[in-house]
Amino acid sequence: MILLLAATSAVTAANVYLSQPLLGAVAASLGVGPDLLGAVPTATQLGYAAGILLLVPAGDSHDRRRLILGLGTASALALAVCAAAPSAGWLIAASFAVGVLSPVPQLVTPLAVALADGADGGRGRTVGTVQGGLLIGVLASRAYSGSFADLAGWRAVYGCSAVLTLLLVLVLRRALPRVPAAAAVRYRDTLASLPRLFRSAPLVRRVTVSGALVGIAFGAFWTTLTFLLVGHYHLGPTAIGLFGLLAAASAVASPYAGRAADRLGHRGALAMLIGLVVVGWLILLPGGTGLGWLIAGVIVLDVGVWGGQAASQTALFTLEPAIHNRLNTLYFTLRFLGIALGSLAGSLAWSAGGWPAVVATGAAATVAGLIVGVLPVRTPAAPRRS
Repeated sequence: MILLLAATSAVTAANVYLSQPLLGAVAASLGVGPDLLGAVPTATQLGYAAGILLLVPAGDSHDRRRLILGLGTASALALAVCAAAPSAGWLIAASFAVGVLSPVPQLVTPLAVALADGADGGRGRTVGTVQGGLLIGVLASRAYSGSFADLAGWRAVYGCSAVLTLLLVLVLRRALPRVPAAAAVRYRDTLASLPRLFRSAPLVRRVTVSGALVGIAFGAFWTTLTFLLVGHYHLGPTAIGLFGLLAAASAVASPYAGRAADRLGHRGALAMLIGLVVVGWLILLPGGTGLGWLIAGVIVLDVGVWGGQAASQTALFTLEPAIHNRLNTLYFTLRFLGIALGSLAGSLAWSAGGWPAVVATGAAATVAGLIVGVLPVRTPAAPRRS
């Protein structure tokens, strides 16, 4: 069951990142410019942030099985609309819907914990397995979409993903047990408590805002990387998608981020890992003229981004366990809002000044995230449960 939920996390997370290696092919097919097509990943990330904000808190007040099955079915339909989109406007709107309906990994993790044994060690292994599925889905999606687009076209990528998501829903319908609501709390009360949680603890504000700023850098890089690889290196979708596999180093390094937080403290770990993202941008600057620099920069930047996310979650989970789901909502909402803004900012920077402008944009956002992330804060009492 846990492996099935990890696969669920992988498939649904992959749907959010399908479009990035396809932007060049979509722009040529629909006859629009790359600056306009930058709105596709932006819309998906904005939708994902909205879905996390509005739907993930419902896991505390509704049957998570029904919620997961409903979101999976609806997202398969949205992917089918992407496959049939006759214009950029249709594709952007459908991509927003895909994002809204895709925060299944944030629902799957607490469900997996509820279904697993209660022992602390077992719970840790369960969370690690499911989160590993999410990371694999994110990394593999770019390689899969780029390679398959070369074989069958970009529309087939969306169509195949729609079928795969629907098949997953059918398996989950047979396999998942019915799970009652996690707590006797009204849905609107879980939403209403989010601003209070954000205001009540400086640690929450510092970590979530820092995560959003690093998200801007992450979104700017992965959106404009396609334009660089197509325009300067003349690579096709398959080669572009394979760049996603370079980030597999982050899958190996991420488990050590929590240990770094234990040894160095949360501020020390964030300083080290976000600082690594800054170093990645410095390595990426000559990547506009040298493929070796670009490859090295991708690896360093992604290790820092994913490791920083793990350290941020470790910091937030030092607060009261009863509010961890809502802390997850706050962190990932701001994170993906940042990624969405970064996708747009990166596209505009590319149009205005090419790769050097993109690097300047990403580096500035990362430095801001580093400053916010390491600010000293007074340790408050844990936010009270609403």
